[in-house]
Amino acid sequence: MKLETTCLHAGYTPENGGPGVMPIVQSTTYRFDSTAKIASLFDMPMEYMYSRFANPTCDAVEKKIAALEGGVGAMLTSSGQAASLLSILNLCSAGDSFIAASTIYGGTINLFGVTLKRLGIECIWADAEAPEEEIQKLFKPNTKAVFGETLANPALTVFDIEKWAGIAHKNGVPLIVDNTFATPVLCRPIEFGADIVIHSTTKYMDGHAVQGGGVIVDGGKFDWAASGKFPDFTEPDESYHGVVYTREFGPMAYIIKARMQLMRDFGCYPAAHSAFLLNLGLETLPVRMKQYCENALTVAQHLCASDKIAAVRYPGLASDPYHALAQKYLPSGTSGVMSIDIKGGRGPAMQFMDSLKLACNEVHVADIRTCVLHPASETHRQLTDEQLVAAGIEPGLVRLSVGLEHVDDILADLDQALAQI
Repeated sequence: MKLETTCLHAGYTPENGGPGVMPIVQSTTYRFDSTAKIASLFDMPMEYMYSRFANPTCDAVEKKIAALEGGVGAMLTSSGQAASLLSILNLCSAGDSFIAASTIYGGTINLFGVTLKRLGIECIWADAEAPEEEIQKLFKPNTKAVFGETLANPALTVFDIEKWAGIAHKNGVPLIVDNTFATPVLCRPIEFGADIVIHSTTKYMDGHAVQGGGVIVDGGKFDWAASGKFPDFTEPDESYHGVVYTREFGPMAYIIKARMQLMRDFGCYPAAHSAFLLNLGLETLPVRMKQYCENALTVAQHLCASDKIAAVRYPGLASDPYHALAQKYLPSGTSGVMSIDIKGGRGPAMQFMDSLKLACNEVHVADIRTCVLHPASETHRQLTDEQLVAAGIEPGLVRLSVGLEHVDDILADLDQALAQI
Protein backbone atom coordinates (compact mmCIF):
# COMPACT_ATOMS: atom_id res chain seq x y z
CA MET A 1 0.00 0.00 0.00
CA LYS A 2 1.45 3.39 -1.00
CA LEU A 3 1.97 6.02 1.67
CA GLU A 4 -0.73 8.33 0.31
CA THR A 5 -3.26 5.49 0.33
CA THR A 6 -2.19 4.43 3.81
CA CYS A 7 -2.96 7.92 5.09
CA LEU A 8 -6.54 7.55 3.91
CA HIS A 9 -7.37 3.94 4.61
CA ALA A 10 -5.17 2.17 7.17
CA GLY A 11 -6.98 1.16 10.32
CA TYR A 12 -10.49 1.00 8.91
CA THR A 13 -12.60 -2.13 8.46
CA PRO A 14 -16.10 -2.77 7.12
CA GLU A 15 -17.23 -3.27 10.72
CA ASN A 16 -16.52 0.36 11.62
CA GLY A 17 -17.94 1.87 8.46
CA GLY A 18 -15.43 1.12 5.75
CA PRO A 19 -12.73 3.31 4.17
CA GLY A 20 -13.14 7.02 4.70
CA VAL A 21 -15.52 6.72 7.68
CA MET A 22 -14.20 7.39 11.18
CA PRO A 23 -16.60 6.51 14.01
CA ILE A 24 -16.41 8.64 17.16
CA VAL A 25 -16.92 6.35 20.15
CA GLN A 26 -17.47 9.15 22.64
CA SER A 27 -17.65 6.93 25.70
CA THR A 28 -15.54 6.06 28.68
CA THR A 29 -17.38 2.82 29.32
CA TYR A 30 -18.13 -0.51 27.63
CA ARG A 31 -20.83 -3.05 28.57
CA PHE A 32 -20.00 -6.72 29.06
CA ASP A 33 -22.15 -9.82 29.27
CA SER A 34 -20.58 -11.27 32.39
CA THR A 35 -18.50 -10.43 35.43
CA ALA A 36 -16.10 -13.20 34.39
CA LYS A 37 -15.34 -11.36 31.16
CA ILE A 38 -14.50 -8.16 33.02
CA ALA A 39 -12.36 -10.12 35.49
CA SER A 40 -10.40 -11.61 32.59
CA LEU A 41 -9.67 -8.13 31.23
CA PHE A 42 -8.08 -7.10 34.52
CA ASP A 43 -5.74 -10.04 34.02
CA MET A 44 -5.05 -9.18 30.37
CA PRO A 45 -6.70 -5.95 29.12
CA MET A 46 -6.44 -6.71 25.41
CA GLU A 47 -9.94 -5.48 24.57
CA TYR A 48 -11.70 -2.17 25.12
CA MET A 49 -12.40 -1.95 28.82
CA TYR A 50 -12.07 1.68 29.82
CA SER A 51 -11.13 4.72 27.75
CA ARG A 52 -8.33 5.74 30.06
CA PHE A 53 -6.02 3.55 27.98
CA ALA A 54 -7.95 2.24 24.95
CA ASN A 55 -10.79 3.48 22.74
CA PRO A 56 -12.03 2.25 19.33
CA THR A 57 -11.65 5.64 17.63
CA CYS A 58 -8.14 6.07 19.01
CA ASP A 59 -7.35 2.49 18.05
CA ALA A 60 -8.23 3.14 14.40
CA VAL A 61 -5.86 6.14 14.33
CA GLU A 62 -3.14 4.18 16.13
CA LYS A 63 -3.30 1.49 13.46
CA LYS A 64 -3.09 4.12 10.74
CA ILE A 65 0.00 5.80 12.23
CA ALA A 66 1.69 2.43 12.83
CA ALA A 67 1.14 1.61 9.16
CA LEU A 68 2.50 5.00 8.10
CA GLU A 69 5.71 4.48 10.07
CA GLY A 70 6.06 0.79 9.20
CA GLY A 71 5.68 -0.30 12.83
CA VAL A 72 3.83 -3.19 14.44
CA GLY A 73 1.73 -1.09 16.81
CA ALA A 74 1.20 2.39 18.21
CA MET A 75 -0.23 4.13 21.27
CA LEU A 76 -1.66 7.63 21.27
CA THR A 77 -0.93 9.98 24.16
CA SER A 78 -2.38 13.30 25.27
CA SER A 79 0.70 15.27 24.16
CA GLY A 80 4.09 14.93 22.53
CA GLN A 81 5.71 15.41 25.92
CA ALA A 82 3.72 12.47 27.26
CA ALA A 83 4.97 10.36 24.35
CA SER A 84 8.58 11.33 25.12
CA LEU A 85 8.09 10.58 28.82
CA LEU A 86 6.46 7.18 28.38
CA SER A 87 8.92 6.11 25.68
CA ILE A 88 11.70 6.40 28.28
CA LEU A 89 9.79 5.18 31.35
CA ASN A 90 8.90 2.01 29.47
CA LEU A 91 12.64 1.22 29.42
CA CYS A 92 14.21 2.99 32.41
CA SER A 93 13.70 2.81 36.16
CA ALA A 94 15.37 4.70 39.00
CA GLY A 95 19.10 4.06 38.78
CA ASP A 96 19.14 3.70 34.99
CA SER A 97 20.50 6.07 32.36
CA PHE A 98 19.93 6.86 28.70
CA ILE A 99 21.72 8.94 26.07
CA ALA A 100 20.11 11.86 24.20
CA ALA A 101 21.36 14.22 21.51
CA SER A 102 21.92 17.69 22.98
CA THR A 103 20.13 19.39 20.05
CA ILE A 104 16.65 18.08 20.89
CA TYR A 105 13.65 20.29 21.69
CA GLY A 106 14.05 22.51 24.76
CA GLY A 107 10.97 21.17 26.52
CA THR A 108 12.30 17.64 26.12
CA ILE A 109 15.68 18.77 27.46
CA ASN A 110 13.98 19.97 30.63
CA LEU A 111 11.90 16.78 30.88
CA PHE A 112 14.96 14.57 30.51
CA GLY A 113 17.52 16.65 32.37
CA VAL A 114 15.41 17.90 35.29
CA THR A 115 12.20 15.94 35.83
CA LEU A 116 13.57 12.48 35.06
CA LYS A 117 16.63 13.28 37.15
CA ARG A 118 14.29 13.80 40.11
CA LEU A 119 12.93 10.31 39.44
CA GLY A 120 16.43 8.86 39.57
CA ILE A 121 16.91 8.44 35.81
CA GLU A 122 20.04 10.02 34.34
CA CYS A 123 20.11 11.60 30.89
CA ILE A 124 23.60 11.61 29.36
CA TRP A 125 23.87 14.39 26.78
CA ALA A 126 25.74 13.67 23.56
CA ASP A 127 27.04 15.67 20.63
CA ALA A 128 25.16 14.14 17.72
CA GLU A 129 28.10 14.86 15.43
CA ALA A 130 30.73 13.21 17.64
CA PRO A 131 32.65 10.23 16.23
CA GLU A 132 31.55 6.76 17.30
CA GLU A 133 34.53 6.21 19.60
CA GLU A 134 33.62 9.34 21.60
CA ILE A 135 29.96 8.37 21.81
CA GLN A 136 30.88 4.89 22.96
CA LYS A 137 32.55 6.36 26.05
CA LEU A 138 29.17 7.73 27.19
CA PHE A 139 27.59 4.31 27.64
CA LYS A 140 27.34 2.86 31.13
CA PRO A 141 26.29 -0.61 32.29
CA ASN A 142 22.89 0.89 33.26
CA THR A 143 22.29 2.71 29.93
CA LYS A 144 18.97 1.55 28.48
CA ALA A 145 18.26 3.70 25.38
CA VAL A 146 19.40 6.35 22.91
CA PHE A 147 17.18 9.29 21.87
CA GLY A 148 17.38 11.78 18.98
CA GLU A 149 15.24 13.90 16.62
CA THR A 150 15.15 13.38 12.85
CA LEU A 151 15.07 17.16 12.40
CA ALA A 152 16.08 18.93 15.59
CA ASN A 153 13.82 21.67 16.93
CA PRO A 154 14.91 24.46 16.41
CA ALA A 155 18.54 23.78 15.43
CA LEU A 156 17.40 22.06 12.20
CA THR A 157 20.24 19.57 12.37
CA VAL A 158 19.67 16.19 10.72
CA PHE A 159 20.12 13.13 12.93
CA ASP A 160 22.26 10.38 11.39
CA ILE A 161 19.83 7.58 12.20
CA GLU A 162 21.86 4.69 10.77
CA LYS A 163 24.98 5.77 12.64
CA TRP A 164 23.18 6.05 15.96
CA ALA A 165 21.17 2.87 15.44
CA GLY A 166 24.40 0.97 14.89
CA ILE A 167 25.93 2.39 18.06
CA ALA A 168 22.80 1.72 20.13
CA HIS A 169 22.47 -1.86 18.92
CA LYS A 170 26.16 -2.52 19.48
CA ASN A 171 25.44 -1.71 23.14
CA GLY A 172 22.26 -3.76 23.30
CA VAL A 173 19.80 -0.88 23.62
CA PRO A 174 17.05 0.52 21.35
CA LEU A 175 17.11 3.79 19.42
CA ILE A 176 14.16 6.15 19.93
CA VAL A 177 13.65 8.81 17.24
CA ASP A 178 11.34 11.83 17.49
CA ASN A 179 10.05 12.17 13.92
CA THR A 180 7.70 15.12 14.52
CA PHE A 181 9.05 17.57 11.93
CA ALA A 182 9.73 15.00 9.23
CA THR A 183 6.55 12.92 9.61
CA PRO A 184 6.53 9.51 7.91
CA VAL A 185 5.82 11.30 4.63
CA LEU A 186 9.41 12.61 4.55
CA CYS A 187 11.27 10.01 6.64
CA ARG A 188 10.52 6.58 8.11
CA PRO A 189 13.20 6.10 10.79
CA ILE A 190 12.41 2.40 11.33
CA GLU A 191 13.67 1.71 7.81
CA PHE A 192 17.05 3.15 8.86
CA GLY A 193 17.37 1.13 12.07
CA ALA A 194 15.31 3.04 14.66
CA ASP A 195 13.37 0.82 17.06
CA ILE A 196 10.81 3.24 18.46
CA VAL A 197 9.39 6.38 16.83
CA ILE A 198 7.50 9.14 18.61
CA HIS A 199 5.63 12.24 17.43
CA SER A 200 4.02 15.30 18.80
CA THR A 201 0.88 14.88 16.71
CA THR A 202 0.02 18.46 17.69
CA LYS A 203 2.28 19.56 14.85
CA TYR A 204 2.19 18.47 11.20
CA MET A 205 0.05 15.37 11.73
CA ASP A 206 -2.78 17.52 13.07
CA GLY A 207 -1.70 20.52 11.02
CA HIS A 208 -4.49 22.86 12.05
CA ALA A 209 -3.68 23.67 15.71
CA VAL A 210 -6.98 22.27 16.99
CA GLN A 211 -5.81 19.62 19.50
CA GLY A 212 -2.72 18.47 21.32
CA GLY A 213 -1.49 14.90 21.15
CA GLY A 214 1.38 12.48 20.79
CA VAL A 215 2.05 8.93 19.67
CA ILE A 216 4.57 6.15 20.26
CA VAL A 217 5.21 3.65 17.46
CA ASP A 218 6.88 0.28 18.07
CA GLY A 219 9.08 -0.90 15.21
CA GLY A 220 8.84 -4.45 16.48
CA LYS A 221 12.41 -5.38 15.52
CA PHE A 222 14.41 -5.00 18.73
CA ASP A 223 15.31 -8.31 20.39
CA TRP A 224 14.62 -7.63 24.08
CA ALA A 225 15.61 -11.12 25.16
CA ALA A 226 18.94 -11.13 23.31
CA SER A 227 19.83 -7.74 24.82
CA GLY A 228 19.76 -9.09 28.37
CA LYS A 229 19.17 -5.56 29.72
CA PHE A 230 15.39 -5.63 30.01
CA PRO A 231 14.08 -8.11 32.58
CA ASP A 232 10.77 -6.17 32.69
CA PHE A 233 10.13 -7.52 29.19
CA THR A 234 11.44 -11.06 29.64
CA GLU A 235 10.44 -11.92 33.21
CA PRO A 236 6.95 -12.16 34.77
CA ASP A 237 5.08 -8.92 35.47
CA GLU A 238 3.52 -9.44 38.87
CA SER A 239 1.14 -6.51 38.34
CA TYR A 240 -0.51 -8.59 35.59
CA HIS A 241 -0.40 -12.03 37.16
CA GLY A 242 2.95 -13.00 35.74
CA VAL A 243 2.57 -12.12 32.07
CA VAL A 244 5.89 -12.21 30.17
CA TYR A 245 5.65 -9.58 27.42
CA THR A 246 8.18 -11.06 25.01
CA ARG A 247 6.58 -14.50 25.30
CA GLU A 248 2.96 -13.38 25.05
CA PHE A 249 3.26 -10.56 22.54
CA GLY A 250 6.46 -11.16 20.55
CA PRO A 251 7.32 -8.18 18.30
CA MET A 252 4.68 -6.02 20.03
CA ALA A 253 6.17 -6.48 23.51
CA TYR A 254 7.26 -2.84 23.86
CA ILE A 255 4.00 -1.15 22.91
CA ILE A 256 1.79 -3.62 24.80
CA LYS A 257 3.89 -3.17 27.93
CA ALA A 258 3.62 0.62 27.56
CA ARG A 259 -0.16 0.40 27.42
CA MET A 260 -0.67 -2.25 30.11
CA GLN A 261 1.71 -0.69 32.63
CA LEU A 262 2.17 3.00 31.91
CA MET A 263 -1.06 4.11 30.26
CA ARG A 264 -2.95 2.14 32.90
CA ASP A 265 -1.19 4.12 35.65
CA PHE A 266 -0.64 7.55 34.07
CA GLY A 267 -3.85 7.72 32.07
CA CYS A 268 -2.51 10.30 29.58
CA TYR A 269 -4.75 9.06 26.77
CA PRO A 270 -6.54 11.34 24.29
CA ALA A 271 -10.29 11.62 23.96
CA ALA A 272 -12.04 9.96 21.03
CA HIS A 273 -12.91 13.32 19.51
CA SER A 274 -9.24 14.36 19.59
CA ALA A 275 -8.35 11.22 17.64
CA PHE A 276 -11.10 12.03 15.14
CA LEU A 277 -9.64 15.50 14.57
CA LEU A 278 -6.13 14.03 14.27
CA ASN A 279 -7.42 11.67 11.59
CA LEU A 280 -8.68 14.61 9.53
CA GLY A 281 -5.15 15.99 9.53
CA LEU A 282 -3.64 12.64 8.58
CA GLU A 283 -5.89 12.39 5.54
CA THR A 284 -4.26 15.46 3.97
CA LEU A 285 -0.74 14.92 5.32
CA PRO A 286 1.03 13.91 2.05
CA VAL A 287 -0.44 16.86 0.14
CA ARG A 288 0.36 19.33 2.89
CA MET A 289 3.94 18.12 3.45
CA LYS A 290 4.72 18.51 -0.25
CA GLN A 291 3.51 22.11 -0.24
CA TYR A 292 5.23 22.97 3.07
CA CYS A 293 8.53 21.81 1.59
CA GLU A 294 8.06 23.73 -1.66
CA ASN A 295 7.11 26.96 0.11
CA ALA A 296 9.89 26.66 2.67
CA LEU A 297 12.62 26.07 0.10
CA THR A 298 11.50 29.16 -1.82
CA VAL A 299 11.49 31.22 1.38
CA ALA A 300 14.90 29.89 2.51
CA GLN A 301 16.50 30.75 -0.83
CA HIS A 302 14.97 34.23 -0.71
CA LEU A 303 16.13 34.94 2.84
CA CYS A 304 19.70 33.89 2.05
CA ALA A 305 19.98 37.05 -0.05
CA SER A 306 18.95 39.40 2.79
CA ASP A 307 21.63 41.61 4.35
CA LYS A 308 19.63 41.59 7.62
CA ILE A 309 20.14 37.85 8.13
CA ALA A 310 23.41 36.26 9.22
CA ALA A 311 22.43 32.69 8.39
CA VAL A 312 19.54 30.51 7.28
CA ARG A 313 19.43 27.00 8.68
CA TYR A 314 17.42 24.78 6.38
CA PRO A 315 18.74 21.36 5.33
CA GLY A 316 16.90 21.64 2.03
CA LEU A 317 19.42 24.29 0.91
CA ALA A 318 22.38 22.92 -1.04
CA SER A 319 24.64 25.18 1.04
CA ASP A 320 23.41 23.81 4.39
CA PRO A 321 25.94 21.67 6.29
CA TYR A 322 23.27 19.00 6.79
CA HIS A 323 22.17 18.89 3.16
CA ALA A 324 23.99 15.61 2.43
CA LEU A 325 22.32 13.88 5.38
CA ALA A 326 19.00 15.38 4.33
CA GLN A 327 19.41 13.90 0.86
CA LYS A 328 19.89 10.50 2.48
CA TYR A 329 17.09 10.59 5.05
CA LEU A 330 14.70 13.22 3.66
CA PRO A 331 15.04 13.19 -0.14
CA SER A 332 11.49 14.49 -0.66
CA GLY A 333 12.00 17.61 1.47
CA THR A 334 12.94 18.86 4.91
CA SER A 335 9.59 20.18 6.22
CA GLY A 336 8.42 23.76 6.41
CA VAL A 337 10.49 24.74 9.45
CA MET A 338 13.73 26.71 9.32
CA SER A 339 15.81 28.79 11.69
CA ILE A 340 17.11 32.21 10.73
CA ASP A 341 19.79 34.20 12.59
CA ILE A 342 18.93 37.91 12.60
CA LYS A 343 21.98 40.18 12.64
CA GLY A 344 22.30 42.15 15.84
CA GLY A 345 20.96 39.47 18.17
CA ARG A 346 17.94 39.43 20.45
CA GLY A 347 16.67 43.01 19.99
CA PRO A 348 16.50 43.08 16.17
CA ALA A 349 15.11 39.54 16.16
CA MET A 350 12.20 40.50 18.39
CA GLN A 351 11.63 43.72 16.38
CA PHE A 352 11.42 41.65 13.21
CA MET A 353 8.88 39.29 14.77
CA ASP A 354 6.73 42.11 16.15
CA SER A 355 6.62 43.71 12.68
CA LEU A 356 5.13 40.69 10.93
CA LYS A 357 1.52 41.00 9.77
CA LEU A 358 0.64 37.71 8.04
CA ALA A 359 2.87 35.45 10.09
CA CYS A 360 1.74 34.79 13.66
CA ASN A 361 3.99 35.25 16.70
CA GLU A 362 2.95 32.19 18.69
CA VAL A 363 4.14 29.24 20.75
CA HIS A 364 3.48 26.70 18.06
CA VAL A 365 5.08 25.25 14.95
CA ALA A 366 4.24 23.07 11.95
CA ASP A 367 0.84 24.63 11.34
CA ILE A 368 -1.01 25.47 8.13
CA ARG A 369 -0.36 29.11 9.06
CA THR A 370 3.07 30.72 8.91
CA CYS A 371 4.33 31.42 12.42
CA VAL A 372 7.49 32.52 14.22
CA LEU A 373 9.03 32.03 17.64
CA HIS A 374 12.14 33.30 19.46
CA PRO A 375 13.50 30.19 21.23
CA ALA A 376 16.03 31.92 23.50
CA SER A 377 13.29 34.10 25.00
CA GLU A 378 10.39 31.67 24.84
CA THR A 379 10.43 27.87 24.51
CA HIS A 380 14.08 27.47 25.55
CA ARG A 381 14.28 30.25 28.14
CA GLN A 382 14.79 27.69 30.93
CA LEU A 383 18.14 26.67 29.41
CA THR A 384 21.48 28.11 30.48
CA ASP A 385 23.65 29.97 27.96
CA GLU A 386 25.81 26.87 27.68
CA GLN A 387 22.79 24.68 27.01
CA LEU A 388 21.51 27.13 24.41
CA VAL A 389 24.81 26.92 22.53
CA ALA A 390 24.77 23.11 22.79
CA ALA A 391 21.25 23.14 21.37
CA GLY A 392 22.41 25.30 18.46
CA ILE A 393 20.51 28.41 19.56
CA GLU A 394 21.92 31.92 19.17
CA PRO A 395 20.33 35.07 20.70
CA GLY A 396 19.15 36.25 17.27
CA LEU A 397 17.75 32.91 16.17
CA VAL A 398 14.13 32.94 15.03
CA ARG A 399 12.27 29.72 14.28
CA LEU A 400 10.19 30.27 11.16
CA SER A 401 7.48 27.76 10.34
CA VAL A 402 6.39 28.35 6.76
CA GLY A 403 2.70 27.68 6.23
CA LEU A 404 0.41 27.04 3.28
CA GLU A 405 -0.41 30.63 2.35
CA HIS A 406 0.62 31.70 -1.16
CA VAL A 407 4.40 31.91 -1.10
CA ASP A 408 4.38 35.44 -2.61
CA ASP A 409 2.33 36.68 0.35
CA ILE A 410 4.73 35.01 2.80
CA LEU A 411 7.75 36.62 1.13
CA ALA A 412 6.12 40.05 1.10
CA ASP A 413 5.40 39.86 4.81
CA LEU A 414 8.94 38.74 5.67
CA ASP A 415 10.44 41.51 3.53
CA GLN A 416 8.37 44.30 5.08
CA ALA A 417 9.25 43.07 8.60
CA LEU A 418 12.96 42.89 7.79
CA ALA A 419 12.75 46.45 6.48
CA GLN A 420 11.70 47.61 9.96
CA ILE A 421 15.01 46.56 11.52
